[in-house]
Parts: sequence; C-alpha cells; structure tokens
Amino acid sequence: MMDGRQGPLIRVAGLALLWGSAFLWIKLALNSGLTPFQIAFVRSALGAAVLLVLARGARRRLPRDRGTWRHLVVAAFFCNALPFLLFGIGERTVGSGTAGILHATTPLWSVLLGAVIGTERGFHPVRWGGLLAGFAGTVVIFAPWQTAGALSGGALALLGASASYAVGFAYMGSRLTGRGTGVLALSAAQLVAATALAAPAMLVTGPVPAHLDPRAVLAVAVLGICSTGFTIYLSFRLVADEGATSAATVGYLLPVVSLALGAVVLDEELGPRVIVGAAVVLAGVAATRWHRRRPSPATAADTAALAGPGK
Repeated sequence: MMDGRQGPLIRVAGLALLWGSAFLWIKLALNSGLTPFQIAFVRSALGAAVLLVLARGARRRLPRDRGTWRHLVVAAFFCNALPFLLFGIGERTVGSGTAGILHATTPLWSVLLGAVIGTERGFHPVRWGGLLAGFAGTVVIFAPWQTAGALSGGALALLGASASYAVGFAYMGSRLTGRGTGVLALSAAQLVAATALAAPAMLVTGPVPAHLDPRAVLAVAVLGICSTGFTIYLSFRLVADEGATSAATVGYLLPVVSLALGAVVLDEELGPRVIVGAAVVLAGVAATRWHRRRPSPATAADTAALAGPGK
C-alpha cells in the first residue's frame, strides 16, 4: 500500500519518465524515416487532440477573443512549433541523451533574458555564477578543443530550441497568464495554434509516406500523446496537488532520464565528460534559482524550471 510520502515521488518519477523519454522518441522517429517537419506537425496535432478531449471533459472552453488568440499564436511559435522543429533538426546529428541535457539549459536562457530585459531584479553573484557554470557545462559536454566541429549545427539547433522556450515563457508570463482563462484550455488552444503553424511546412516538405515504418508510427504517437499531451496536463496537476517545488524537481530529472534511455535503448556513448558536463549544467540551473530572501511570485526563470519538451 502506498503511503503519503511515496505518492508524490511516484508522480514526479512518472512525469520525469514521460518528459525525459521525448528525446528518445524523436530520435527513433528520425531513424525510422520521418523528417523534423513531419515530427513537429504530428506531435503538435496529437498533443492538441489529447488536451482538447481533456478540456472538453473538464468543461473548459477555449478562448474566443481574437486578442488572446493572437498572443497564443506567438506563444505557440516560440514554445511549440519552433522548438519542436529544432529538436528534430538537432537530433539528426546529436544523441538523444545530449539533447535532454541541452534542453535543461532553458532556465539559464530565461535568467539571461530576464537580466537583459529587466524582469530579473536583484541579481545576486550566486545566480551569475550559476549562469556561467551552466553554459560552461555545455562546453564541457562538446569539448570543441578536442574534436573538430563538436559544437555542430545540431547542437546549436538544440540550444536554439531551449532559448526559444525561454522567449516563449517570458511572453506567456506577460501576455497570457492571470487573464482568467484556465491553463488547460490555454494549453489546448496553444497546441492547436502550433499545429496550424506547422501545417504549411508539411505542404512544402510533402506528406507522410504511405508505407511508413511501424516504429516511426509508434514513436511519434507516443511522443505526441504521452510525452506532449498528457505530460502538459500532468504537470499542471502536479503543481496544483504538490506545489511548484515538486514540479520543478522534474526538470532536474529530465537529463538523467534522457541520458539513461539513450545509453540503454540506443547504445549512445555515456562518457565521463558528458556526465560531468550534465552535472555542471544542473548545478548551474540550481544556482540560478537561488534567492537570498523568500522568493517573489514566479518569474519566467521559475516557469522555465518547470518546462519539459512538451511545452
């Protein structure tokens, strides 16, 4: 029988597995013949379908005013359409485990953006040190001084995806949150907008092949339904039931899950440099969330710490 302490741990572990496995499913879909554009479109469409069903079941109406939808289109571009595409492009040449580590830099980009635009006030030296350490950790992982071209276009695409999330979270915090629309309805509407944004690219790159590898179908189905639609819903439930601290813990487990799955399922190399670099990145992220006093209401950086690949 599960006691009160085990319940939250199982929830966190389950959510970390769903989120962290997203990079594995992307890699498997790519290896089975799908393009990054196709993966981004199908992922958004399936995730939207899940959230629309859940929103309908909860009797949550989608926004109806044009102003909210304009903001949702911008948020969908930076939080879904663009990063979904960039993760597919990046994982063509970068391992799924490393992709998970680079996704963990999203809070670093949020802090950097907040410092630039002035939303992060009272920036303590500990947080600056965490910011520098976090980005230094990514350099350790790729070791450009050892391998020519280690910091490849794929790695830059993955870093761009993480930075895109940071921009999107900042925009959502200022334009969409606290406006009276429930988060479930907003999330469903945002993925609908992301699907619409990704659709034109599908017309340019061509339709999904008629004779598709069953592994590609399975990978993209799990990615869209479980690692996007249900993880967004479950993350909100975890915040509501257990608090933001428990949900933030998931962000630190994502790279661990992605590295483990990449090594076990795909036989990706898991050398000491990658492990050390991942530890430095996570330590840097933890330092950027340091507060001398009681934390103020959630900033974009705090929101980004809760982010997973489905957002």
